[in-house]
Amino acid sequence: MNRTPSWKLGLLVIVLLAGLIYSLPNLFGEDPALQLSTQAVKWEPTIAQDLSTTLAKDNIHPKAVDLESDQSLLIRFQNTEDQIKARDLLKQHLGDKVTAALNLAPMTPKWLTWLGAHPMKLGLDLRGGVHFLMEVDVDSAVKRRMEGYLGEFRTELKNQKIRYSSITATNDGTMLTVMFPDKAIRDQAELGLKKLFTGELEVVSKQELNTQLSAKLTQKTLQEIRNNTVEQTIITLRNRVNELGVAEAVVQRQGLNHVVVELPGIQDTARAKDILGKTATLEFLLRDDDNDVSGALQGKIPPGSKLYRDRHERPVLMKKRVILTGESITGAVAGADSRDGRPSVSVHVSGAGLNNWKKATKENRGKDMGVVYIETKITHENIDGQEVKKQRLEETLISVATINEPLGSRFQITGLSAAEAQNLALLLRAGALPATISIVEERTVGPSLGQENIRLGILSIEVGMGLVILAMLVYYSFFGLIANAALLINLILLVAVCSLIGVTLTLPGIAGMILTVGMAVDANVLIFERIREELRHGLSVHASIHSGFERALATIIDSNLTTLIVGIILFSVGSGPIKGFAIVLCIGILTSMLTSVTYTRAIVNLLYGSRHVEKLPIGM
Repeated sequence: MNRTPSWKLGLLVIVLLAGLIYSLPNLFGEDPALQLSTQAVKWEPTIAQDLSTTLAKDNIHPKAVDLESDQSLLIRFQNTEDQIKARDLLKQHLGDKVTAALNLAPMTPKWLTWLGAHPMKLGLDLRGGVHFLMEVDVDSAVKRRMEGYLGEFRTELKNQKIRYSSITATNDGTMLTVMFPDKAIRDQAELGLKKLFTGELEVVSKQELNTQLSAKLTQKTLQEIRNNTVEQTIITLRNRVNELGVAEAVVQRQGLNHVVVELPGIQDTARAKDILGKTATLEFLLRDDDNDVSGALQGKIPPGSKLYRDRHERPVLMKKRVILTGESITGAVAGADSRDGRPSVSVHVSGAGLNNWKKATKENRGKDMGVVYIETKITHENIDGQEVKKQRLEETLISVATINEPLGSRFQITGLSAAEAQNLALLLRAGALPATISIVEERTVGPSLGQENIRLGILSIEVGMGLVILAMLVYYSFFGLIANAALLINLILLVAVCSLIGVTLTLPGIAGMILTVGMAVDANVLIFERIREELRHGLSVHASIHSGFERALATIIDSNLTTLIVGIILFSVGSGPIKGFAIVLCIGILTSMLTSVTYTRAIVNLLYGSRHVEKLPIGM
């Protein structure tokens, strides 16, 4: 007799119930929603009722207003028209201190949420939004590091009282060259520099050039700089995405120096590009009152000074010495100046630059200080028929004010428009990018196209599964029905596992599901054919069932294992959509092995294991 132990049956039932629970959230759909977030204020519990009243005055009636935290609020709507109207209305009502992001909120019942059951996240091709592929200029970061070493070389040689003729960097910034008066001094410097920069720089001298010393980055240091630059860029971009208020955004590395940014639900690509791509920071400089600006206009700019033009195109001579940079700014909020109502940015300073800032403003009381906004832009020029990317540094003197008293960790910047103040505050909060980035690929997917993709994807699964079910019923009779039950359980468990581990479903992921549906019955075909063969050889029904499952197991494991290895390789070396396809395929293979062997055997044993059977309905 073929019997499945009670404990195993109980375990299979528990797994199936868990699969049903964690796959259920995907059936409830989503509501158009508005996500409101702020860093400037803390909302009271009455804010939900206040906003509902404000919207009702404009004939907008939300389904629900949920205060998720004292700085985050979610409003659900019946349709996208009310969603968009509410966003425009609340932006005017709440001002620039609140970020309003269009979103889709799951309609999952609270009892499922309490159990930790959530629907699968939808990718860009299913939800709609904007996709950017960005290239990080890691070479500029390497060049800046070498410029730093150039300064350290000068300091170290000065400290060791070693005379040198010159220290220069190559045009590409990858090597430093130091010239000395004679070979003996060069050898002395080489020993000291090698000891100080061991593991960071390769300091070498050439016998044919007795007075020259060269230094370049080691391969390990070079790789660290490139990796750190890309990783820091990803962190900064994530901060900027969070400031934009985009839900379920994707920011991930691709290749050596590329970053993929996907913003679901965002259709305003111009604003997204403007915020994500800016490498902006601030510098605070003192006005040069010791020299005449008219001489600078004639090209006679004093050493240590620089000529700027303010927003009214008036020339202003500033000292080059920087008393504070944007790296020391840890907080920034756009608002209005309490004295005259002009747009302003309230800045919070901390860290290493704070003490120098306090000291500089105390020592220069009564003098003028300027705020310079520095932005790196990428331009494309056509040179000899080829498009060449070039960097252009734009420095704008946004305000000049008199230091009336020593400034502390908090102060205001004025002289901006409302939009400029909002963007500057956002960029300062998110941090400056460590290197210039350029957008090499841009793709926008509309929400209607996303809905069409979902419809066609579900239709493909339904058609594929329907054809497989029909073929199994025709070819294997009642046993085909058992295989179809296992196939349905497999789909439930696949969706449940994907939802539980947070897989982002994309069109390639749906393709992985369809492929899994087609492959899932392969194991049952092997088992059923083995049972048929044993029956033809004259074995009894129970012996044929036992032999069919036992002897087909090795073949099933072998065939699925090879496909699983391919899926793991695809996940390891692929990116984006390929990873989505690979992970769904791998999960599908594992769940199909479980259902086709374990669940199918349990159902067959329950139906035929305990009774005498003369003939099996297996489509002989």
